Amino acid sequence: MKTTLLTTTALLLLGAPLLGGGDPPKGFDALFNGKDLTGWKSTGNLKVWGAENGAIFCDKGGGGWLMTEKQYGDYELRLEYKMPKGGNSGVGIRSPLQGDPAYQGMEIQLIDDEGWPGKLANWQNTGAIYNVVPPKKINNRPVGEWNKMTVIAKGRQITIINNGETLVDANLADYEKEHAKKHPGILRKDGHIGFQSYNKRVEFRNIVLKAL
Repeated sequence: MKTTLLTTTALLLLGAPLLGGGDPPKGFDALFNGKDLTGWKSTGNLKVWGAENGAIFCDKGGGGWLMTEKQYGDYELRLEYKMPKGGNSGVGIRSPLQGDPAYQGMEIQLIDDEGWPGKLANWQNTGAIYNVVPPKKINNRPVGEWNKMTVIAKGRQITIINNGETLVDANLADYEKEHAKKHPGILRKDGHIGFQSYNKRVEFRNIVLKAL
């Protein structure tokens, strides 16, 4: 029987985990080794966080944020995430280790938009730069399925793509007058990348970054 070998890039596109030892797509660096939390640290209870089956997970709330040890400025970040029913989390970018990344850095919101038990403002929907720029639409896959997100941070321009749809394409300079006092993070040029522990189990995998 003829066997066809898939490249790592093809596996990534198909949604297979980039397990420890695998190579990221050309030009990208893996931020997660697929096995443990080497290179990451928590601002809360580290016991809430773990790694299994090629994914980082937060088991519940109380874990604060799991942040990269390194800081990054301009980049393309790709990752996959899986939300539970009623789940809430976020991707922190250009964040310091102190303070709330949603304000001192920027939080890209992740939430069960359809199943959240309450009314959400548009700036609380998945893909928003939290409390600053709402997404153009909601483009979630069903609860329990893996979603693919790309975050491109290049100078003042922030682009958020979720499951192939561009949800945010914003020049932060347009939001400074209204939001910079409450959200000084939109003025930052670099910082840590992180994930939020809020309430329920959320998983992240295939976390890769290309410097721009």
